[in-house]
This record gives sequence, C-alpha cells and structure tokens, in this order.
Amino acid sequence: MPAPDDRIRLAIVDDHKMLLGALTEWIRNAASDITMVAAVSTWPDLLIHPEFPVDVVLLDLDLKDSIPVSLKISTLKTAGVKTVLMSTYSEPNVVREALAAGAFGYLVKSEDAEMIVEAIRSATKGESYVSAELDLALNAVDVGGAPKLSAQERRVMALYGGGEPVKAVAFQLGISEETAKSYLKRIREKYRVAGIDVGTKVALRKRAILDGILIATSPPSDF
Repeated sequence: MPAPDDRIRLAIVDDHKMLLGALTEWIRNAASDITMVAAVSTWPDLLIHPEFPVDVVLLDLDLKDSIPVSLKISTLKTAGVKTVLMSTYSEPNVVREALAAGAFGYLVKSEDAEMIVEAIRSATKGESYVSAELDLALNAVDVGGAPKLSAQERRVMALYGGGEPVKAVAFQLGISEETAKSYLKRIREKYRVAGIDVGTKVALRKRAILDGILIATSPPSDF
C-alpha cells in the first residue's frame, strides 16, 4: 500500500447525492493509491473545502449552475489541480471543448470503477483519458488507417504483442488484470472500427509492428 504522502488526493463534485456516495465507495474499494479527501455537491463547496487544492478533481459536467466548465477547468489548473470530467452525455464536440479547455479526462457515468480509477491515475501523470465509446467517436479514422491509441494503450499493445500474457502486462504496468483486459478490448475495438482485424494475438502483434508500436523480433506463441 502506498505511503499516505504518495497517494493521489482526490475530490469529487457531483450534485447527485446517491451517485456521489456510490462513487466515493467504488473508488475507496478499487484503489489503495487514491485518498478521497472531499465529496461535495456544488462548485463553491469545492473551493472553500479545507482540503482544497487537491491533486485531481472528478467534476460533474452537468452541475446545475451557470459557471462555464472552461472557467472551472481554468480555475483548477491555476491551483495546480488536474480535472477529470464526468457526464451522462457523450457528444464528441462537448468532449473536444472540454479537453481543449485543459481537462485531462472525460468519462461517461456508466463507466466501471476500474476505468474511473485509471482516468484519475492518468490525469496525475499528465496523460489524457476518455471513455472507450467517446474515444472511438473522437478518433474515428478512414478504413485502413491506424487508429489513435493512448499512451497506456500503446504500452499494453507493445507488451501483449511482444509475447507477454495478460497477467504479466498488468503486473508490469501496475494495473489490475481486468483493467489490462479492458485496454485490450478497447484496442481491438478501435482497430475494428478502422476496418482492421486484430482479434488474435498474432494479428495484434503484426499490426503493432506495422504501426511502429513494437519492434519485430521472434514471434510469440498465440496464447
């Protein structure tokens, strides 16, 4: 378990009290490296909270106030806080605007706890993270073209295509086996949308080499 000083200090802002409570419990149970220091229902409550500023804020895009989300993100950025947005909406233009404003992540609220945790960790490292369904919409490519993968997806593809089993991929990247499987599913879905079949390990390896993600060596067994 990480030392208290090494844990990610997280605040959640969501005006749906039941969801706020559920998210708090999910994250506490899913990640020993994240400390929940604030769970509030309004933007002002976050700013006056004694634990603010935190490392990352999981911010509901749909708060019923008149404050533009770009101003919220800018305020957090000035305070040295990374923003991950949550919404029930998955409109690509809204996502693009949020990311352009400086958000490090964008999640639909149906995302499972593992991926929410991964988005928080990615934000801490300065990496962008969006839900799989949004990622596909944002990064749609012409058939035959390579899809855009996140840094973590490229790492997973390189390790798995290089011959590592899922369990070893998860261990090397410090994520759970289920999260590693979720990444592989996302990778395969992105390629499928681009008209490229990487359903087997051999096919995925060949594509990783073709797209410059993996340097060709002796082929792995297809397990």
